[in-house]
Amino acid sequence: MKKLFEFKTKTIVATGLGAALFTLLFMYVKVPTGIPGTDIQTAYGIGGFFAALFGPIAGGLIAFIGHALSDSIQYGSAWWSWVIASGLTCFLTGLIYPKLKVEEGEFSVKSAIFFNVYQIIANAISWIIIAPILDIVIYAEPANLVFTQGVVAAISNAVSVGIIGTLLLTLYSKTRSKKGSLTKE
Repeated sequence: MKKLFEFKTKTIVATGLGAALFTLLFMYVKVPTGIPGTDIQTAYGIGGFFAALFGPIAGGLIAFIGHALSDSIQYGSAWWSWVIASGLTCFLTGLIYPKLKVEEGEFSVKSAIFFNVYQIIANAISWIIIAPILDIVIYAEPANLVFTQGVVAAISNAVSVGIIGTLLLTLYSKTRSKKGSLTKE
């Protein structure tokens, strides 16, 4: 049985690799939405993938570190309300880690639906509630702007995780041997 907050050497390595990938994708592989400061970020697909494989701590750290590094490199400082929301999104998505059996070679349609319902809820909590409230509290941003950005971010990030994360989990599960699939002749 997978432990929810287990943090092994493998998880530490995955966190470092995931944070590096998240940073690069966040900076260079995104699609503008037309709403200022809000893009469709492919990085969240990677964040969701790693969160589903390694759990909430790895997922949260990957997105938090990756977003903070990206902002700091591109703009000179992090936009902390969104960095926190990024980390929270992948942390919450990682909470389903014990229920998925991707490492055992299983990622059925039912698993994909479960993963996507969960990540959509995580994105909604993080981007429609947490990020706008933190924008208002920390940066005194106008409510109508930040809630609009939050809704667009929640939808675009959920789409990114839904497409990229689900595809990666499906492909990765196919590389794993299913339990009981090997027989002795």
